[in-house]
Amino acid sequence: MSESFTTPNAPAGSSGKRARGVDRVIDLCTQLHRHKAPMTPRELVEATGAPRSSVYELVSILSEAGWLEVDRDGRIFFGRAMHLFGLDYARHNDLISRARSVLRQLAAEFNETSQFCMLEGNKYTVVLDDNGTRPFRISADTGVRIPIPWTASGRVLLGDMTLEAIADFIPAEDFVLPDGREIHREDFFAEIEKARDQGHAITEGLADSFACCLAVPVFDQGGHAHATLCFTIGRDAPETRRDELLDALKQAARTLYGH
Repeated sequence: MSESFTTPNAPAGSSGKRARGVDRVIDLCTQLHRHKAPMTPRELVEATGAPRSSVYELVSILSEAGWLEVDRDGRIFFGRAMHLFGLDYARHNDLISRARSVLRQLAAEFNETSQFCMLEGNKYTVVLDDNGTRPFRISADTGVRIPIPWTASGRVLLGDMTLEAIADFIPAEDFVLPDGREIHREDFFAEIEKARDQGHAITEGLADSFACCLAVPVFDQGGHAHATLCFTIGRDAPETRRDELLDALKQAARTLYGH
């Protein structure tokens, strides 16, 4: 028999109110995550669309619990408890733990920036990274949501989707690069098919004019690419170096297959 978390004698409509409260907590935390910096109460009200009184009440409750912190200027950001929750997740999640070890080995052996990447909604994000010791480094910040067409990983991660589904999935504005250049959809779709056929993707000079990104899939137990391993290198790297790095990525990805 399944259990219900609704109090039997709760007033009508109370579960709906609780659901709205949970939705607002999720939305509040999501906005802070996307902003990547403390926000004022006014900014949170505008970003979430929640009533001002609800935002203040939630901030008060979550601050007491250590989920949020309020600085001297009244700006709100994640608290210490969130950091501890994240550490718990990283220790418990086998894939993240193994990927961290793999990145460390790749960066140490090849002295290049290595990354473990996944989709977050209809965006791409670097989940983990490890930098080599080269003075010249090109790397996206961990956790920042980046338009999928800007990345080699995006071309790998969308390999299971139909072209129609991809067109509906990616916002039109995400095909425009930071410098104003537009990525043509037909070219993007062709690169996704090519990545699926050859088992990797290479992009050059997209979000960063000096960068070349090499990405290979990490498959889950169902054979779907749910993550990627990447190297971000300079565009001047010779073909032999790129081939060497791709081989290393593919070998490393095999150790993470099915996890």
